[in-house]
Amino acid sequence: MARPRILVVDDNVELLSLLTHLFEDAGYDVAAASKGKQALELIRAQPPALALVDILLPDIMGYAVAETLRRENPRVPVVFVTGVFKGGKHALEGRNKHGAAAYFEKPFEAKKLLEAVRQLVPPGTPAVPAEEFEVELDIDIEEEDPEDTMELSGRVQLSGTGGPVELKGDVLRASPIRKGTDPGARRPSEPARITPPGLKLRRGELRDNLPSLISAFFISGETGELGVQKGQAKKVVFFEKGQPVFALSNLLADRFGQFLVRTGRIRADQLADAAQVAQRTGRRTGDVLVERGLLADADRVYYLGQQVKAIIYSLFAWEEGSYVMSFGGRARQEFVRLDVHPATLISRGMKKLYKPERVRRLLALEDRLVPSRQPIYPLADASLDRWESELLPLADGSRTVAELVAHSKRPEASVQLSLAVMLALQLLEKR
Repeated sequence: MARPRILVVDDNVELLSLLTHLFEDAGYDVAAASKGKQALELIRAQPPALALVDILLPDIMGYAVAETLRRENPRVPVVFVTGVFKGGKHALEGRNKHGAAAYFEKPFEAKKLLEAVRQLVPPGTPAVPAEEFEVELDIDIEEEDPEDTMELSGRVQLSGTGGPVELKGDVLRASPIRKGTDPGARRPSEPARITPPGLKLRRGELRDNLPSLISAFFISGETGELGVQKGQAKKVVFFEKGQPVFALSNLLADRFGQFLVRTGRIRADQLADAAQVAQRTGRRTGDVLVERGLLADADRVYYLGQQVKAIIYSLFAWEEGSYVMSFGGRARQEFVRLDVHPATLISRGMKKLYKPERVRRLLALEDRLVPSRQPIYPLADASLDRWESELLPLADGSRTVAELVAHSKRPEASVQLSLAVMLALQLLEKR
């Protein structure tokens, strides 16, 4: 069955990639554009069967793209998406004035968006599944350049059948394991954990775009996986309805036992001894540690949650690599499931692991910042400190980053990092 060609236009490159993936899997050929003029060129080359258009584009309004399309192809349905116009008034205007077949506000549910498109233009033959992304947990990889000591807050928010649960403990400092050292025996071989079969993967380069990738899952409300690779090191973050809930890694330092050693919860010799017993008896190392009184059951849940947080946070230190996105019907079922808002994750991850030279590359002192035209997250979800909240309204384009630093009377590196976080959360954008 022939695959209808649809046009998808959005200036968020990672969300554009995600939506392209979604529609190609469902049985459509996708022409993707991140700017309005690029979309117009694609329309002139070959009119689509349907257009999905973000209203606020960097060069022209999405409404103008729709009008140009309709001028010569009046029967082509247009679906609008927006992150700036909230409320039914604008949806009604989009339908009445601009002839929208459907109207979605960000964040939206990808499944509902896909269903709306299916109702307007039936899909063709689904895409052929691509290769899977494997994380071989029976192979312990040593990281080439271990990150610095990571500080983790003494709280873990977990989700469960009865709602979110908060566990409290001491603030943890996870020290790195230097290459060539092994503070404990390796655990028994396990089957490889892989991406669910039958899913096509969307690949790309990791270049300071981890916050945008996390936000793309949030905006679309997608359930699936984000796999990231640098050399032999592989990590996977699992999402459920746009929220990060779990993570896996093939790095030796990210093993649960090694994490306990890195945080000083147990000694290396205690781990080595427990791991040998676990291997000999076919049990988990954690069970042996609990049996020996080295770890309480409640502690195990707390430290497992902290371990998952550490794996995700550690990805913010990666300045290069590759990524794959895949989507499935439900998230991986695990005993421990995080309950952390993506905005909080991005903010804390950047503040923990972005170094000053990296921040200076992303945001120069001569840059001018203005409020974002399409904020992804409500301000309440951004977890800003009081001084950051007071600085935010001053970023109105009239001051450079250097002038904002001077006004704040705080260290340059600290202010520049906070502004870079606001930029990543799309509270601000460069003028």
